[in-house]
Amino acid sequence: MSDASTAALTISAAAVAGIISQSVARSINLPGIVVLLAVGVLLGPDVANLIQPDTLGAALPEVVGFAVSVILFEGGMHLELSRFGKHEKPIRRLVTTGALITAVSGALAAHLLMGWDWRFSALFGCLVIVTGPTVVTPLLRRFKLVSAVSDVLEAEGVLIDAVGAVIAVVALEVALEPSTESLAKGAAGIAIRLGLGSLLGLVVGFIVSSLLNLRNVIAEGLESVFTLAFVWGLFKVSEALVHESGVAAVTVAGLVLGSTKGHKHQKLLDFNDQLTTLLIGMLFVLLAADVRIADVQALGWRGVATVAALIFVARPLNVLISTSGSKLRLKQKLFIAWIGPRGIIAAAVASLFATTLSARGFTGGAQLKALVFLVIAITVVLAGLTGGPLARALKLSRPPTGWLFLGANDLALVLAKLLRDTGQRVRLIDRSIDQCNHARKKGFTVIKGNGLDDDVLSRAHVERFAGVVGLTPSDETNLLFIQKTRRAGHHGERYAALRSVTLGASADDVHQAGGAVLFGDEYEVERWSTLIRDERTRLVRLVAGDDTRFRHDIQGSRIAVPIALVHDDAIRPFSSHVELKNGDEAYVLVVSDDESAMTWLYSRGWYPVDEDEDEDEDEDVS
Repeated sequence: MSDASTAALTISAAAVAGIISQSVARSINLPGIVVLLAVGVLLGPDVANLIQPDTLGAALPEVVGFAVSVILFEGGMHLELSRFGKHEKPIRRLVTTGALITAVSGALAAHLLMGWDWRFSALFGCLVIVTGPTVVTPLLRRFKLVSAVSDVLEAEGVLIDAVGAVIAVVALEVALEPSTESLAKGAAGIAIRLGLGSLLGLVVGFIVSSLLNLRNVIAEGLESVFTLAFVWGLFKVSEALVHESGVAAVTVAGLVLGSTKGHKHQKLLDFNDQLTTLLIGMLFVLLAADVRIADVQALGWRGVATVAALIFVARPLNVLISTSGSKLRLKQKLFIAWIGPRGIIAAAVASLFATTLSARGFTGGAQLKALVFLVIAITVVLAGLTGGPLARALKLSRPPTGWLFLGANDLALVLAKLLRDTGQRVRLIDRSIDQCNHARKKGFTVIKGNGLDDDVLSRAHVERFAGVVGLTPSDETNLLFIQKTRRAGHHGERYAALRSVTLGASADDVHQAGGAVLFGDEYEVERWSTLIRDERTRLVRLVAGDDTRFRHDIQGSRIAVPIALVHDDAIRPFSSHVELKNGDEAYVLVVSDDESAMTWLYSRGWYPVDEDEDEDEDEDVS
């Protein structure tokens, strides 16, 4: 087999192994990077020899560079700057003063424990500055933290990648030609790389954002690849102007696009999420396969002690100083100090260092890379296994609140509005751009996408909601939604609308999935949505009498729908789990032009909350 064929096989195998590994990791609830590192080693030259990074030669840095540009851009897009105003000071310190503290501490640990000279020790210290969104963000989603802690960790993870990568590369340049002059140039080089990259990122980010928001400029369906082309172009142009400025450029461009949300913003996120997942898996497998097991074993107890120094000394010192005088409480600082996993940028730059050092005739590059990968493996496993219990012990876990809907149709909006008007958080998911836009005009937060996709559920933070509601015209989709959310880590209430037990899912299916039948029985979602849209319905608040019942029949399902139950001034969806008692109140949607609707309700024990104020209680839901 030719070298080109072997290289192509290596990239293909890494991509396939990466996707499968991440799928397995999600199903067994393990941090994805743990499985990726193990698979990379198993498929690498030391074991199966299926993935051979050496065959890529000079192309490996280019592959890594293009992948990293997309990963950092996507991380920037997800970072909502408006969330971080209260904690701007500690975040800024973590990526500046904190970066310096980590670099110095890491260098001291490598020098004292590994016995390395100052040149290699300094390189190691700079390599372990970064944490990174590829490892931090998935952990935060699992831990369900209070916003103060998750916001600081997420912002640090995105911003420190660009800063850390630039510092590390400048450190390499100084290490290769050490002198007072090169040190001074290096300090200036950090400012130039970050400054130029940030400026280019701002300009290109605003240009792309403006073009995407102009109607009929970018052909429908090409928005994502259009943006991807600009990201890669920005990365290479910035790199051509000043080496290693590209990471800052793409990160800032992502921040700009993420903060200037347009009507195509969600489509970009969907595409970038999928692509980033593929690239992260491919890179971790490739880079892990590039590390020799013997090099890691040769580190011995000194390597483990060096990692321990980073975890128990460098990280706490970094956080203690960076968060001093902030609004963060002591237990929040303690948790932040414990969570410092390294990710893809550390692995990618370490691989670059090893290649460059070897090409320049230096020995020790492989050992340096092995120690960085040991840091990645230990910090990720430790954070993944202990972060959840520690968050619960410190009482930093955020209790689930609010409601996540699948479906932004008019019937869903009626229920969602009732919940929102009582102060409950509501978020909707829908595939239809028209329904998404309609819901947004009514003030709802909407995610455009397939609510059955793991990435969409992850982006919606399904685990943070007290309840989920499947309210589409499809019974099967509603059932699958509550089943998927259960597997995705949601442990609250689950409701699924049913249209017809003879055509789709049954009530037993819903109950077996740990859910309840929405509205208590079968109702045609599409028909009722049409009636609402045509302004042929009204919402009435009723009270249950002595012999109240809401048994389903054909007539009832076509003239009235029990939407929500009122209990102690709290509103919750009406469902098959509701056991009505005398005095219970409910919101019922009725056909306004059918005079039999209220008569039918009265005959079943439902009465207006106040007979004299019946008209005042009626609400127009159009």
